[in-house]
Amino acid sequence: MQASSTQKLPTNKDNTPYLTTNQGTRVYNNDHSLTVGTRGPILMEDFHLIEKLQQFDREKAPERIVHARGMTAKGYFEVTHDISHLTSAAFLNGVGTKTETAVRFSLVTHGRDSPEGLRDVRGFATKFYTSEGNWDLVGNNIPVFFIRDGFKFPDLVHALRPNPANNIQEAWRFLDFLSYHPESAHMMTWLAGMEGIAADYRHMEGYGVNTFTLINHEGKDTYVKFHWRPRAGTKFMTDDEAQSTGEFQMRHSHATHDLFNAIADGDFPEYDFYIQTLDPADELSLEFDPLDCTKVWPEEDFPLQPVGVMRLDRNIDNFHNESEQIAFSPAITVGGIGLSNDKVLQSRALSYADTQRYRIGTNYQMLPINAPKCPFHNSHENGAMNFMEKTGEVNYWPSTLDDVQTSPDSKEAQAVSSARIEGQRVKQDIPEEKQNDFKQAGDRYRKMSPRESGQLIFTLSNWMADPKCTSEIRHRWLDIWEQVDGGLATALKAALVGQKPLQAIKEGRIGGHPEKMGASKA
Repeated sequence: MQASSTQKLPTNKDNTPYLTTNQGTRVYNNDHSLTVGTRGPILMEDFHLIEKLQQFDREKAPERIVHARGMTAKGYFEVTHDISHLTSAAFLNGVGTKTETAVRFSLVTHGRDSPEGLRDVRGFATKFYTSEGNWDLVGNNIPVFFIRDGFKFPDLVHALRPNPANNIQEAWRFLDFLSYHPESAHMMTWLAGMEGIAADYRHMEGYGVNTFTLINHEGKDTYVKFHWRPRAGTKFMTDDEAQSTGEFQMRHSHATHDLFNAIADGDFPEYDFYIQTLDPADELSLEFDPLDCTKVWPEEDFPLQPVGVMRLDRNIDNFHNESEQIAFSPAITVGGIGLSNDKVLQSRALSYADTQRYRIGTNYQMLPINAPKCPFHNSHENGAMNFMEKTGEVNYWPSTLDDVQTSPDSKEAQAVSSARIEGQRVKQDIPEEKQNDFKQAGDRYRKMSPRESGQLIFTLSNWMADPKCTSEIRHRWLDIWEQVDGGLATALKAALVGQKPLQAIKEGRIGGHPEKMGASKA
């Protein structure tokens, strides 16, 4: 298919003084149905009525399975530090290079009309409209994830979502599931901690979460982690603050209000873009697997390297067209950026595009918000709702009648990884000596302030106090927390038996901080 500059898309901005049907026929009465007499039955020949009702019946696209609640803004990305030695991607080469972007911020677990003050992971997905095609960086506001194999993702989402029997989210369900996955302990210290409720989207970090690869002009691979840091700083809310914010004027869309109004007032959000890099030759020397997305790369060992800045300076014009229908997939990359063998990332590469084809349609990439802004040409065709203008008799390749060619076979045109892949077919976890599921969670806990550790203990103990949380589930989690940090486990046990007032724990006046609890720092 090839984009055409003459193609006319439907619009409601045509210069006409009259209401019309979808087919352009003028409407002479938009108040009443066509009936037999003033009190008679409606006639089936009233096409305008039928069109209006049937259009209404279908005006909602199925909501996303995850990340259903969200808001989009548009802007641009500008390179401040050239990284052409690491990647052949043109939009990252050359200080001052600018690329249009669209960003969708979201909440992961609940429906599209759920409150924005819930304790939940936030999505931070960015679409770069580069000169070489689109690149989607689909991340979250927390740098790690619950699991390290995408095979478990459907079960994880089922456990986090409401109970299928009563449609209520219940803590015992995700505690039950995650108790069998100790690698989730690190993620739980983020979700149950201060970072679990982002105050809004403008004061929120973003992370690629998974490990990707950068490929330079010589075909050399470099592992990379992507980071967004808001120039306005980060802000979080306590559970009480989130509740009062949501109840204020029934404004359960406070983060959407904040983002939209800030941009409208000229207070444009800005996010610095950083990378961490690792030579694949060194990956086996680490105490953890760098492709395990339940781990961070410590910044003292892998310092942040600045790349650029993104400014969001435009609001969307239509929520449905540009927020509900914007679609992302980690598989959408450009030359010079590739996927690693991270098992969660590999699974996401399949699932994301598939769910958009189910949700929006086969040709979702033709929608203006998803279409590339550079020229594009292929032999794909047809399918439901295909509105691409196409001409000519050739819809295949190659052909003597169509001189379109593939890109020159050179590493300069599109760098391809030279990494060698070999091994046996297995269905196994990563090697046990690399799992190391508790150290980073423990290190993070031991660096918390009393207020931060108090919030963590308050949230975890509230979850574990769920009446339907069995003693077996609690004991499995207490065993996990004992391996994370003995003081944390002790504080949780005390909170669960009521030896410490939960409000005092939350405020940090009584906490599980190592200095107060005498926890081992080993």
